[in-house]
Amino acid sequence: MSADLVVVGAGVVGAASAYFAALAGLRVVVVERGAIAGGTSSAGEGNVLVSDKQAGPELDLALYSQRVWREDLAEHGDLWEFEAKGGLVVAASEQSHAALRELTVHQRRCGVEVRDVPRAELRDYEPHLSPRLAGGAYYPQDAQVQPMLVAAHLLRLARERGTRVRTHTEVTGFLRDGPRVTGVRTSGGDIPASAVLNAAGTWAGDLAGRAGVRVPVLPRRGFVLVTQPMPPRTIRHKVYAAEYVGDVSSSDAALQTSPVVEGTVGGTILIGASRERVGLDRTMSVTAVGTLAAKAIALFPMLRQIRVMRTYLGFRPYCPDHLPVIGPDTRAPGLWHACGHEGAGIGLSVGTGKLIAQALVGERTDLSLTPFAPDRFAQDEEAFR
Repeated sequence: MSADLVVVGAGVVGAASAYFAALAGLRVVVVERGAIAGGTSSAGEGNVLVSDKQAGPELDLALYSQRVWREDLAEHGDLWEFEAKGGLVVAASEQSHAALRELTVHQRRCGVEVRDVPRAELRDYEPHLSPRLAGGAYYPQDAQVQPMLVAAHLLRLARERGTRVRTHTEVTGFLRDGPRVTGVRTSGGDIPASAVLNAAGTWAGDLAGRAGVRVPVLPRRGFVLVTQPMPPRTIRHKVYAAEYVGDVSSSDAALQTSPVVEGTVGGTILIGASRERVGLDRTMSVTAVGTLAAKAIALFPMLRQIRVMRTYLGFRPYCPDHLPVIGPDTRAPGLWHACGHEGAGIGLSVGTGKLIAQALVGERTDLSLTPFAPDRFAQDEEAFR
C-alpha cells in the first residue's frame, strides 16, 4: 500500500483534509489509532464561529472557512446538521458592553457581519435572557454542526473518491530518506507516501516529536453540560458572555469559565465552556461543572428549573500562540501539519483542509499559510532536541 498522502487522524480536521485532497485527485490513506471522530471531535459543541475571533490570521481563516462551509459544502449541509442559527454575545456590565462594541468595530473592518444590540432589544433575540444584562452583539454568520457527522460523512465522501481509511491503527514512527519523511510505520505495517499530514489533534505534538520536530500542541480540558429536552427554540441562538472572547485568547493554565448556552435540534440545551490545562486528566471537576451551571443560570434564570442529564469532557489541542499549525514543515520535508486549532477546530476544519489540498498539489492557496507555518517554532528546536 502506498499513497500520495497519509493523513494521521480521523477527526474533523483530518477528515476535511482527506476529502479535499481526494477531490484534488490525490491518493489518500487515513490512519486513525482509535475510531473515527473518537477524540476532540466527539466532545465539542460543533461551533462554526466568527464572533469569538479578534482581527488577525485566525479571523481570516474563520471567514474563509465560512465560505467553504456555505459554498463548497453547501449541498452536504443537511448530512451534518449545519444550522445557521447566528450567535448572540451578551455583556453583563456597561464596561464589558463598551469593550464588546470596540471589538465589533474591528471585526466589521475585517468583513464580519455584526449588529450591536442595545439592552432593550436583547429579549427580541432571546426571550428568556436575564433583564439585567447591559447589551450585546448579534452575529448572523455564526453556525453549528454535528462534529461526528461531519467527520463520518467527509470520510465517506472521500472514500467514494478512492480514499482508504484504517481505524484502530497506530502510527509508531516515520519512514525516512535522510531528513525527508517518506511515509509512516504503523501497527498494521508501513505505508510509503509522498507526504504525511499530522492531524492528530491533542496528540499532534507527540507525533511531531517522533519526526524530530517541535510542535507545541498541548491538551486543554473543557466540560459541557447537557440538559433534558426542551421545546423547540427555547434558546434560539448560540449565546455566550462577552468574557468568552478573552478566555479563548488567554494562555492561563488555571480554570477559566465563561457561559456558552445553546439549543440543539433534538431539544437539549448545551452549556459550556471551561478551559484548564491539566494534561489528559479525565477526572470530573465539580468546581468547573458547578461554575458553568451557575453562570448559565445568570444568563437564563429559567435554567434553574431544568435538569442536567449528563456532562462530558474533551481536550482542545491548544497552541501557546493561539494560532493553528498548518502547512509543510521545512525541518522535516514531506511532513505537513493541520493541528493546534484549540476550540475552533470544528469551524476552521474545512478551510484548513481546502488550503492544505491546494498547497499539496502546488496551487496558490486562497489564503496565505505563512502565519500558521510550522517552522515558526524552529527557534526552539535546539532546546527541544
